[in-house]
Amino acid sequence: MGDDRWLTEHVSRETIEKLETYQALLEKWSPKINLVAKSTISDAWTRHIVDSAQVFFLRPDGAKRWADIGSGAGFPGLVCAVLAAEIAPEIEFHLIESDQRKCAFLRTVVRDLGLSAKVYAQRIDSMENLNADVVSARALAPLGPLLELVACHLAPSGSALLMKGARFEDEMAEAQSKWRFKHEAIPSKTDDNAVVLRIGDLKRD
Repeated sequence: MGDDRWLTEHVSRETIEKLETYQALLEKWSPKINLVAKSTISDAWTRHIVDSAQVFFLRPDGAKRWADIGSGAGFPGLVCAVLAAEIAPEIEFHLIESDQRKCAFLRTVVRDLGLSAKVYAQRIDSMENLNADVVSARALAPLGPLLELVACHLAPSGSALLMKGARFEDEMAEAQSKWRFKHEAIPSKTDDNAVVLRIGDLKRD
């Protein structure tokens, strides 16, 4: 399953088993509704589950409301909700995904794992502002357009946790022509070419 020792040191066996159940549901549903790339299914534990789990441990202290935008198969938001059930049950999770079939999958995982996350089958920019302490996203859009969507739901004092690949510096340079923000690029635990961008104090330039 790849090097997940850092994760197994932080959570109980019960939580790992929930994540394994999630993986099994992903493998069952994905061929029908194309949840993730077919080429990544065989390595789903590392590529999707563990990759997403790292985001949870970058959350700001005292976070109470978490919005995951463009949730797709639930990465990273629903994985973080599984971890929070054990570690930080006070956090409310809100998953926004416009594809009805993917929402059906998300609701199945929420039900089967006994989670309290809410799933919204809506466009990100059509919803009322969730005023979230954390907004997360993975593989959704280049940083400039992505920040437009983040701004729809991020509280003024909140943090965005955005999973980005090797071109993140180019995306940052482009985004900074329209936005001002503080940022930290945290190296990914699962991909040497990827980072988690932690962004705060987001303001339109």
